[in-house]
Amino acid sequence: MYALYITHPQVQIDPAVPVPDWGLSERGRERASFAASADWAKEIGRFVASAERKAIETADILSAGRLSVETDHAMGENDRSATGFLPPDAFEDAANWFFAHPQESFKGWERAVDAQARIVAAVDRVLAGHDPETPIAFVGHGGVGTLLKCHLLGKPIARDGDQPAGGGNLFAFRLADRAVTCDWTAMESWKGF
Repeated sequence: MYALYITHPQVQIDPAVPVPDWGLSERGRERASFAASADWAKEIGRFVASAERKAIETADILSAGRLSVETDHAMGENDRSATGFLPPDAFEDAANWFFAHPQESFKGWERAVDAQARIVAAVDRVLAGHDPETPIAFVGHGGVGTLLKCHLLGKPIARDGDQPAGGGNLFAFRLADRAVTCDWTAMESWKGF
């Protein structure tokens, strides 16, 4: 059986609201709703989301009310609260630095190596008690999703493995051996196995 790591799609950006409290934008909701109608979404037997609003909203839409969504605070995005909101160009520069210097902190951000250890431990903890015959979806964020993917592939932390812009992407891995079987793909375009 398999697991999916799904990133939240587009959000309603509001510099006056803490990033963990941002919700999905109308476009993000549309994309998640479209993906929820796919056969693969209906096969998921368990949804585990970050405790951030945008991840919970994505998981709720994808589950279409079939299942309750579990949350895990340890699945949150890398902590960037030290800098607060950064405009898009400044954020991209900061993200590039974050991935290029995984052992260091960008102006007080959580280090990439620490965020990677946290997301890997969270996924391992959930899967330790999970029925391997049940497809599971982890719903979270692009940064830590990329860090998880690098770990599963046995590759160093690097941004070249990051998801395409806009979010709302997924990658798949087998539960039996944690081998990645599908690279980042837009959730509404993925056809499943």
